[in-house]
Amino acid sequence: MYCFFQCISIIISALGLFGLAAFVAEQRKKEIGIRKVMGATVAQITTMLSKDFVALVLIAVLIASPLAYWLMNKWLQNFIYRININGWIFLFAGLAAVLIAVIAVSFQSIKAGAIANPVRSLRSDDG
Repeated sequence: MYCFFQCISIIISALGLFGLAAFVAEQRKKEIGIRKVMGATVAQITTMLSKDFVALVLIAVLIASPLAYWLMNKWLQNFIYRININGWIFLFAGLAAVLIAVIAVSFQSIKAGAIANPVRSLRSDDG
């Protein structure tokens, strides 16, 4: 039952990240168009857009991991049979968070600007 709620929370957070990536890609549509005209590849544009998101996720993991380790140790002290918390659990969770962020942002950046026609984004009158 807990796995179901964990999956729901991961999906909700990924949708939030996906929406934020869509917003950023829409805000930077002209920049993406100019870079595309100047010869930027899809990988370069995707890297440009996902770099900020990956940095934010890494900062969140660096803040949350020690806090989670401390809280889990405090909580586990109440039990007679204790287990040790290994560092690989937090490493795996951090890598999963970064992977989800990269997938969400890359999909949106590829869809929004990297494969779109740059002339259409440069001709638009908004912003």
